[in-house]
Amino acid sequence: MNNPTLFDRVYGCMLGGLIGDAMGAPVENWHYRDIAAKHGVLSTFSGDGTDDSAVKFIIYQSLIENDGYITADELAASFLHNPQFYNLFYIPVRNMYHKIKDHLALPIDAGNGNMQSSSSAMAISPIGIINACHPRQAAIEAFDAASLVHSGMTGFCRDGACAIAAAIAQSMVPQTTVDEVIDAATRYLHQTSSRIMIDQIHTVMDLARRSAGYEHFREQFYEQNLCDVICDSRETIPATLAIFYLSDGDPERCIVNAANFGRDADTIASMVGAIAGAYRGVEGLNQSWVEQIEQGASKQKEMAVNLVGIIEKRKRQLKSIVDHLSSM
Repeated sequence: MNNPTLFDRVYGCMLGGLIGDAMGAPVENWHYRDIAAKHGVLSTFSGDGTDDSAVKFIIYQSLIENDGYITADELAASFLHNPQFYNLFYIPVRNMYHKIKDHLALPIDAGNGNMQSSSSAMAISPIGIINACHPRQAAIEAFDAASLVHSGMTGFCRDGACAIAAAIAQSMVPQTTVDEVIDAATRYLHQTSSRIMIDQIHTVMDLARRSAGYEHFREQFYEQNLCDVICDSRETIPATLAIFYLSDGDPERCIVNAANFGRDADTIASMVGAIAGAYRGVEGLNQSWVEQIEQGASKQKEMAVNLVGIIEKRKRQLKSIVDHLSSM
């Protein structure tokens, strides 16, 4: 594998997520057989994403405005500052928004009682990005931010967000492997409190490793692992990681396989596109896709530069800590 620069990995993560969201959006809620009947293999897209990308933009903005450090409090304020996206929000995000807006809950408690979804995990990649090469810290920071939308009985959705953030941070480690990325997704979760998500990821990854390839896995997954709600993190997070594994981390294969997976196709493709984009960098993406998405996503490159600046500042802060400890 090549070793892309930090900017390439950041920008690749951002564009990979956007492309996956846009490609999967038209077939959201579809069965994979219906996608095949209509499109053969879907590998084109139009537009630049759905609520997945809108919520992700809010997180990017919050990180940039708060010097790279956000909790549920700062993220809640950013949601209130972006009411133009309200009509795109899914049910649990709308519930959170009104709890905060009407002072019915503190931000850290606003996720309690909200229905299961992938609303946190689908947009958590910015937290993974700014914690490049530090998956444990990515999981820690994602836990706080994702509590804004999910906690309590649906805390497994928050755990799914932590898994994706850690996977993205690990993907940016030079010369890391697909297996190391998959391992990072569960290694830094709460080993008791996150057991629902950890067990589901392990179950689906075992299925992927035993399968005869992507299409066989997809068939078996539909038979054994579907949830009543298609955007349930217990379905989308394990599927995302399995597709990344079965596609060998190749961004084009990851995104196409995820879009043709069906179910919550835009979210799964957005998450796996972000992981694969961080893993291979923007040069690993289909360049015609990159040119197309850049036409409608002009702010992405500027945000990528800002995020790289945040990472560089964190690096200096870590070096300062090491220097202090070394002098003791």
